[in-house]
Amino acid sequence: MKKIAILVTLMVLLGATPKKSYAQQSAPDTVLAGIYINSIHNIDFKLKEFTISCWVWFRYKNRDFNFLQNLEIPSAKSVTKSFSTVDTSDGDVYLLMKLDCIMKDSWKIENFPFDRQSLRFTLENSQFDSSKLVFKADTAGNHFDARYTIRGWNIDSLRISNGIKTYRTNFGDIHAKSKVTKYSNFKVRLVLSREAGGLFWKMFLGMYLAMLIAYMCFYIHADNIDSRFGLSVGALFAVVGNKYVVEAALPESTGFTLVDSLHGLTLVFILLTIVGNALALRLVKKDKLKQANRNDFIMGQVMLVVYLLANAYLIWEAVK
Repeated sequence: MKKIAILVTLMVLLGATPKKSYAQQSAPDTVLAGIYINSIHNIDFKLKEFTISCWVWFRYKNRDFNFLQNLEIPSAKSVTKSFSTVDTSDGDVYLLMKLDCIMKDSWKIENFPFDRQSLRFTLENSQFDSSKLVFKADTAGNHFDARYTIRGWNIDSLRISNGIKTYRTNFGDIHAKSKVTKYSNFKVRLVLSREAGGLFWKMFLGMYLAMLIAYMCFYIHADNIDSRFGLSVGALFAVVGNKYVVEAALPESTGFTLVDSLHGLTLVFILLTIVGNALALRLVKKDKLKQANRNDFIMGQVMLVVYLLANAYLIWEAVK
């Protein structure tokens, strides 16, 4: 009886061993991935793209991964591999390559020109999904030169990580057991903030000058109505023209942006100036010149204060 018990125990142990070995063999291989950014340039706000030049490296055991051929950068418009080297002297595969990529990305323009943008750079292996390959981010050292600056921008942070990207398709693989495919990826997220002071005045100085010209109507004598209407209408067209010039440099947006808010606010106040001119003309026609001048003074001061406060509020909301 003891012999039977011992035999059964040995069979159970022997049966468990292959299962454990199989579990180990089915685990995905780990690829250590890192990046060093040489430069980010040619930031094209209108076309929603930028160019990144960087060094990337991979360390792994499975030579079938072959990142020279299977490297995938999903959001890249074009990829140029200008240099690569492979070292297998220690048993692992160590691959170092230089990439120059034109990346497509989405811009957040609601607070332009006080905007902060997140530039994303993602790497995958096009042939091996997450059941065969997983990335591990190499976080040692710096990932860009701390002295490096992007003209017109400040680098707030750079974060590298790894994750899983889910594709809601099996890419036509009739042998796939699922309609969903998952790939491990290596991700870089670079957060930039714009140096907006000079750009803001360059874009909106014409608009504010037009508003000031329209505001000067309240200091022209009420009976000189032709000059007042001429200045107001001219200022109105100047603001509309400035709005089209600024929007021509921005990508299309279905939302209401700071640019729209400031121009819309200015147009409304110029319209109120024209309304004030019409009221002054009506009073002049009734020989109430003193009342017309008094109304101009009160309306002008109230409009100026409200306009300045509304501008300050909109800009503060965009900057914070």
